[in-house]
Amino acid sequence: MPASPSTARAINDRLALRLLQQEGPLTAGQLKQLTGLSRPSVADLVERLALAGLIAVVGESGEQRRGPNAKLYGIVADRAHLAALDVRLEGVSVVVSDLLGRVLAEASVPIGPDAGTGPAVEQAVTLVERTAKEAGADRLHTVGIGAPGLIDPAGGELRDSTGLPAWHRRLVAALQERFPDARFSVENETNLAALAEQRDGAARDRDTFVLLWLGMGIGAAVVLDGALRRGASGGAGEIGFLPVPGTAGLPSATDCGGGFHSLAGAAAVADLAARHGVAERAGAQGEKSGPGRGQGAAALVRAAVERAGADPSAGRFLDALADRVALGAAAVISVLDPGCLVLAGEIGRAGGDTLAARVQRRLARLSPLPTEVRSSALGGGAVLRGALLTARDRAQEELFAPPGSRPALVTRAY
Repeated sequence: MPASPSTARAINDRLALRLLQQEGPLTAGQLKQLTGLSRPSVADLVERLALAGLIAVVGESGEQRRGPNAKLYGIVADRAHLAALDVRLEGVSVVVSDLLGRVLAEASVPIGPDAGTGPAVEQAVTLVERTAKEAGADRLHTVGIGAPGLIDPAGGELRDSTGLPAWHRRLVAALQERFPDARFSVENETNLAALAEQRDGAARDRDTFVLLWLGMGIGAAVVLDGALRRGASGGAGEIGFLPVPGTAGLPSATDCGGGFHSLAGAAAVADLAARHGVAERAGAQGEKSGPGRGQGAAALVRAAVERAGADPSAGRFLDALADRVALGAAAVISVLDPGCLVLAGEIGRAGGDTLAARVQRRLARLSPLPTEVRSSALGGGAVLRGALLTARDRAQEELFAPPGSRPALVTRAY
């Protein structure tokens, strides 16, 4: 059935807004060419969007032509301000952006393991307030939050997880109290890293891939046919619990010890480096930096990569690490056949292309399914980038929607 006039107008308006977002400021003539609409239809949609406060004249085309230059229309970027948070075990990072996702201010704060729940939450909330003020944001429209642990896919709540500090669960409620008009999206950090790599990073040319997070903990994000798959309970990718050979026991429902985590988590990687003599060299050279065992293990891997060509023990350590990573990766590949595996997290990034190549060679021996292994292209900012992308998409989805169809203010997984 043909669309009603109001539906057609809404479709055309959203198409024009997406083009303005992707291409930057455009003239009415350029909008006509890109949308295929008639000149009167373009004139109508420009008027509608301007009256709605979504677009404005931002300049002139500068074309050499008779008469006045054509007006350039662009999205009103300060129509809404967004925030993205990367909530870690040892602290919080935040960025505040405009509606187009341009970062206006960013900051981070360390939160030690001895900090009480109340003080830790207050530190994080104050950081968001201060960063928003620095960005010139009177209010926040949408906030995207990335955190470790399981996210309830129905309500978007962070579940109780062993090993995570209590202030993580309290943070969202405290932010909602401080920013009552904002919309909140909470998502697992590994999933956000995968979304960022899909949009802007190592998996831009892939609609099916798995991101393997190697850091303090172990996790995976699954993207199939362009869509992130969370699973029935939000636990898709919890491969730290995956039973693998080479461990002292088996994991349980409450403890991933004995699972893949015991082979490839930060503590296991640090122990493996020590057995190959890499730890002493890294320590002597001051390579260990940053808080937490995840950063310490990453420093050891980074030092081994730098010395692999000249130091046989560093090469043997990387070979042994690749053997371990390939065990868990092979299980994922045998079930999903993603064709592409992205190594992320502190340890995955530290290993870079060197570790990725070693893992790919081992997977070729373990599995008949061809799999390209890539290293993260976004570095340590992948989670924050993913959180900002989800906040931007959700804000635009609401602001660009026809009146009367805008969603309620709810907290949910993106």
